[in-house]
Amino acid sequence: MVWAVHHTFLIGSRGPGRGHTGNIVLYSPHQHQAGRYVPPQEPGSGLPAGRSAGPRNEPDRGRGQPVPSLAVAEPDLSPLLQGTAGVIAEDELRQRVAAGRPLRVKLGLDPTASDLHLGHAVVLRTLRRFQDAGHKAVLIVGDFTAMVGDPSGRSVTRPRLTREQVDAAAETYLTQVTTVLDPDPQRLEVRRNSEWLATMGIDDVLNLAARTTVARMLERNDFANRYEAGQPISVSEFLYPLLQGWDSVMVRADVELGGTDQLFNLLVGRQLQQQEDTFPQVVVTTPLLVGLSGPDADGPKMSKSLGNYVGLSEPAETQFGKLMSIPDSLLETYAQHATGWAQPEVDGFVAALRDGSLHPNAAKRQIAAAVADLYHGTGAGAGAEAEFDRVHKRHEIPSDVPDCSLAAKGVGAGDEVALARVLTLTELAASGREAARRIEEGAVRIDGEVVRENVSRTAIAWTGIVLQVGRRKWVRLV
Repeated sequence: MVWAVHHTFLIGSRGPGRGHTGNIVLYSPHQHQAGRYVPPQEPGSGLPAGRSAGPRNEPDRGRGQPVPSLAVAEPDLSPLLQGTAGVIAEDELRQRVAAGRPLRVKLGLDPTASDLHLGHAVVLRTLRRFQDAGHKAVLIVGDFTAMVGDPSGRSVTRPRLTREQVDAAAETYLTQVTTVLDPDPQRLEVRRNSEWLATMGIDDVLNLAARTTVARMLERNDFANRYEAGQPISVSEFLYPLLQGWDSVMVRADVELGGTDQLFNLLVGRQLQQQEDTFPQVVVTTPLLVGLSGPDADGPKMSKSLGNYVGLSEPAETQFGKLMSIPDSLLETYAQHATGWAQPEVDGFVAALRDGSLHPNAAKRQIAAAVADLYHGTGAGAGAEAEFDRVHKRHEIPSDVPDCSLAAKGVGAGDEVALARVLTLTELAASGREAARRIEEGAVRIDGEVVRENVSRTAIAWTGIVLQVGRRKWVRLV
């Protein structure tokens, strides 16, 4: 898709500790005179065009341009805050919504992996609710902070990513977020924090670092635990919350969203805004979605690195199959945070589950179908369910089994090839050791029949055979 952006030729900012106003200055060719920036003046105002003398969290707007009014006497925040974990401070949010000004609602995502999953979608869907209520989503692609590494919830320092790794992941993020967010430029502003962080000098960094203390940083549990255990904590990790917080100053955030593991970072942003004499952002946290790896509701959060995830861009059949393994204890959690259902629909689902009128297996099917429909369109869930039943209830071969040629892998037609090697060549197993283990476990099928021996045959004899490993990996040899 094409992203709407303002063509910016040079981004200048005055760093922290230099009387920085919190505004991002966009330089364009007609605004250069003798090598300096000259902002266009609002006639008769003495102020740069589009600026007022009001509080800096007020959106930039020219005179005579009406601001859409969202004002209500006593706003009902429940639609905005559906499924959230906490708000600091709710009374401030109510006042700002009641004022009728579209709010700038910030969410920062560090592009550290190529795929977004249902865990990311929890906070993205909250951001979409703000969009639907007339507010503006400000999505910060943390291309600079991703190279620093967020220490939240970490027991060890994150490995540093390269610029190339971050840029590659960022491109996939921008495509995937629009499966949840409204991409209308009036409702979505996308920024990279390298715009202002990459231009900071050492004096700017030192001034920013002086805004807090080591003692304050050690108040956060993950740092405190690592300090007590004698685990190293890098200085760059101490800087991370300050860098994320400075993002809030630069984009004039009224509200910032984040998972509960981000609370410390979000509060630092609130603190920095107060130090800059701007209205501090309201902080809204969302729960961390537990992954599919176990029945414990307090288990590890969904993560691609743990393999317990459901990707937003995965095929509907894959999403459906994975979600059929939701532990019964997490069905209510997934109904609330993964389906996109309105609260009355979630409440009805939970009531039926608790009174026994909805069987857990049927509940899993409802959730799995809802997720497939949400990310692939109405009807995708029904199609995925039919495919699931065909494969897992009637034990038929899937309709979309990928083909693989041993010849393309450099194997001659008359070469003798053992099953374990075939599994590694076709990427059904990551290694010969894994292949041997899966064969021994009885997890490998040849044309639907379980095989427990490392059988061998010529490459030509493998042609036409369908191999299956586990419940979801298939290959047809051609």
